[in-house]
Amino acid sequence: MDVRDFDFYLPDELIAQTPLLDRTASRLLVLDKDNGAIKDDVFSSITDYLKSGDCLVLNDTRVLPARLYGVKEDTGAKIELLLLKQLEGDKWETLAKPAKRVKKGTTITFGEGLLTATCIEETDQGGRVVELAYEGILHEVLDQLGEMPLPPYIKEQLDDQERYQTVFAKNRGSAAAPTAGLHFTEDLLQTLQDKGVHLAFITLHVGLGTFRPVSVEDVESHEMHAEYYQMSEGTARLLNEVKENGGKVVAVGTTSARTLETIMNENGTYCEASGWTSIFIYPGYKFKGIDGLLTNFHLPKSTLVMLVSALAGREHILQAYNHAVKERYRFFSFGDAMFIR
Repeated sequence: MDVRDFDFYLPDELIAQTPLLDRTASRLLVLDKDNGAIKDDVFSSITDYLKSGDCLVLNDTRVLPARLYGVKEDTGAKIELLLLKQLEGDKWETLAKPAKRVKKGTTITFGEGLLTATCIEETDQGGRVVELAYEGILHEVLDQLGEMPLPPYIKEQLDDQERYQTVFAKNRGSAAAPTAGLHFTEDLLQTLQDKGVHLAFITLHVGLGTFRPVSVEDVESHEMHAEYYQMSEGTARLLNEVKENGGKVVAVGTTSARTLETIMNENGTYCEASGWTSIFIYPGYKFKGIDGLLTNFHLPKSTLVMLVSALAGREHILQAYNHAVKERYRFFSFGDAMFIR
């Protein structure tokens, strides 16, 4: 399977640079995964497509202000460090920029010594494993020194940092937001609950591996980076009850979809679970844990386009994406949404 099979034309001006003031004002493209039928709507109408007894599965991860700007302790050279994943204790997997200036043994200081990071291992593609040193609580230090790690295709500054968090964000640990969830407000979630739609929360701490471009021609040769997930006993019980009662399980975002597909047992049930997943979903994969997916529009030739193609068929997805381009939908993190049902 060639990565070029998942390419499409996307004008730069369709990449959303700023979020809408009203989270629910985004447009919504509704795609029938069985026949490819397309309908244009608005996100607030998502209530029309869900029935009492259905369940939305939301990723409650919270994005860390994990982009740090510091200097090398010995030379004063400026270094940007992005915290990606906590390994153990104060050891973190990071991306350094410029990476060539960060060798094993290099120490970087932030905030005039409030935080230091010493490189203990060099990995590929600018990756560095560092050990952090600080006083107090790390999250409080990051709140003071760090910036929100917006994706590289967003050039505008974000005035309200909370706009890159979902309204239900709870568990700190992500390097990026689960952006499909950005469309919801507390009022809209309450409206859905009043209708009888269940809300289930899982956690997957999003790493940059999800968004890294596929650098190999053969799709099957691509390797995903592992990400931490967690599902509680209560969430597993709710999802099993929804399935037993004939309700539909709708994943909000590809992160929720990947978590559900990782956790579901061979016998078709969910259980309390936590761990690391590197699941890579592309056409040929048979979904077992979800009935529908609410997602944003993704990068050409990305693993996320491959995931939605596995769910709805490559031809249906590319047709829908071409329609979205023609109708001037907004793409990526702050863009519009697609409901695959």
